[in-house]
Amino acid sequence: MSNFEELRKSFRPDRITTLFVGESAPDSGRFFYNSDSSLFHAMKKAFGGQATFLEDFKRNGFYLDDLVLMPVNKMANKERSRLRQISIPEFAGRLNDYRPKAIVIVMRAIKPMVLEAMRMAGFSYEPYCTPHPAFGNWNRFHASMSEIIVSLAAAGGKHWKDMTA
Repeated sequence: MSNFEELRKSFRPDRITTLFVGESAPDSGRFFYNSDSSLFHAMKKAFGGQATFLEDFKRNGFYLDDLVLMPVNKMANKERSRLRQISIPEFAGRLNDYRPKAIVIVMRAIKPMVLEAMRMAGFSYEPYCTPHPAFGNWNRFHASMSEIIVSLAAAGGKHWKDMTA
């Protein structure tokens, strides 16, 4: 298991209410759970910018996993697509383990693969989907997340909007 995956697991809540799904950790070595990736900074801002963001994220039953468990963002498109496809069954297995009440896909390009994994895992609800905040999508990401956040299932049978009211 990579250091990324060990760190990710240390932030796994006992009960995952909302699962956020990215494509993969970036090739740069930055990582959401290291608090140094563009996704971390964008998510932290979307959720109010608290210094305790990762602890709050976990406490509310939120968790970030990736479709592919190795960096693919610097790969040629053909190899990147191949790895996305072959990761679907393994990701479906993790979905079966997680059983989240809601899923937020954080990259529109991976939606078809996440939908296939959800189908394989027996999920019948529609996930939320937002653009990744990188590559000029910061404002679109935040607009999308501001609409999504109020509906997210959180720990204790509540919704995020109830946790912040």
